[in-house]
Amino acid sequence: MARRDDNRRDNKRDEEQNEFVDRLVHINRVAKTVKGGRRMAFAALVIVGDENGRVGFGKGKAREVPEAIRKATEEAKGSMIRVPLREGRTLHNDMRGRHGAGKIVLRAAPPGTGVIAGGPMRAVLECLGVQDVVGKSIGTSNPYNMVRATFDALKMAESPRMIANKRGKKVGELVDRRNDGASSPEAIEA
Repeated sequence: MARRDDNRRDNKRDEEQNEFVDRLVHINRVAKTVKGGRRMAFAALVIVGDENGRVGFGKGKAREVPEAIRKATEEAKGSMIRVPLREGRTLHNDMRGRHGAGKIVLRAAPPGTGVIAGGPMRAVLECLGVQDVVGKSIGTSNPYNMVRATFDALKMAESPRMIANKRGKKVGELVDRRNDGASSPEAIEA
């Protein structure tokens, strides 16, 4: 009977691990000076996402690298945010974020563009599930500040449905109709 319970627990853990994608962004060796000398430890920065609009980040510190990564992953799973995506592949609009000296700009992109972003920002966007976006970091290249600046921008993301609800309008009144003939050059000339 105990084996069946263990198998169920293992299967549940495997499902949970398969549900999320995690990326190790940065590992830093830190030292604490004590009476007998220096005590070394490791700090890890991890991004976790489901590649379907949810993403989170976490920091962990421990004497060994695997333990630091485990702690960071657990914190990241607990701090996940949901970001609305357009057509499941890009952002709804352009965004800016900042944290400390780190500033970032994220721009929605047409299909086939890919993720054009560097370093920690790229890890966040890939774990989020964005397929087409252009990102630029301005200022610091510190991975902690870049990740926090990216999250600052993503937290402000709103879908047209959310904005329509706030304004008491219908989504169709807000969204530019790309397929209607009213805005085409032929319709304007006629």
